[in-house]
Amino acid sequence: IVLKKRVNEKTTTCPYCGCGCGFLVAADNGKVVNIEGDPDHPVNRGAACAKGASMRQLAADNPRRLSKVLYRAPGGTEWQERPWDWALDRIAQLIKKTRDQNWTAKDGNYTVNRTEAIASLGGSALDNEENYLLVKMARSLGLVYLETQARI
Repeated sequence: IVLKKRVNEKTTTCPYCGCGCGFLVAADNGKVVNIEGDPDHPVNRGAACAKGASMRQLAADNPRRLSKVLYRAPGGTEWQERPWDWALDRIAQLIKKTRDQNWTAKDGNYTVNRTEAIASLGGSALDNEENYLLVKMARSLGLVYLETQARI
């Protein structure tokens, strides 16, 4: 009798903080069925914090994961479905509006061309190249408050 292994297991790194804990992701026919701490990983040795233990929620096939844009108008009580194009345009409009309303061109005799009304937070799941591009974009918008976990 030949038994076929249905579940395929791969290792991954937790995306939440800069610790770099290791996890095992089990998939059956391309669908994630389990995520648990990797007992062979030198950082966490199979343990998981509350965020790491909830990683299953990130899987695209999780039925509870949001897959559409939900919008609640200021002062509103109901969520409305909106298209992705609308959401991206709205985000761009709000960034531009905030930037324009809070733009500082000069500080005394110095040209500074900045806004202090917007900040950028990069996550630990981003690699150095992605963080580089994020910072480059943020600086081009005039942001001065930047943080990434790439420097931890």
